[in-house]
Amino acid sequence: MDFYPWIVLVHVASAFVFVFAHGVSAFAAYRIRDERDPARIRAYLELSSSGVQTMYAAFALMVLAGIAGGLTRNWFAQGWIWAAIGVLLLVMFAMYGLASRYYGTVREAVGLPSSMRRKGTEPPPPATADELAVLLRSWRPDAIAGIGFIGLLIIIWLMVVKPF
Repeated sequence: MDFYPWIVLVHVASAFVFVFAHGVSAFAAYRIRDERDPARIRAYLELSSSGVQTMYAAFALMVLAGIAGGLTRNWFAQGWIWAAIGVLLLVMFAMYGLASRYYGTVREAVGLPSSMRRKGTEPPPPATADELAVLLRSWRPDAIAGIGFIGLLIIIWLMVVKPF
């Protein structure tokens, strides 16, 4: 029995779950830009965090299925799969680099804990309304979304077209 179609199904389905779970964070990112009520911003940030476990589980399954599919069809002997892996890594590092510090700062600005602080250290005081407004006008959500969207399109193109 040829398991390759099943492996591809798991790979694609887990990619959809990954993008869907990640979409919760993207939705929250754009909703908080126009929000000024710290309580509502906290709620959106907590909503964003709620999809993270699902996102990482789907990402792990997607990577495992991608490796299995690549091994099954000997795709690792072709350049497109290595280019797709490279794009994935670049997108991951770029998005993490842009998002982690920014959203950690936003979390602290509305009185939420962030991963930027060591356990046991005091968080800074919540931001004033003016400071929060300046912080929320950042270009980072657009850059993060753009990098993710363009990276996803490039990876899909590489997987479908297999240009090299």
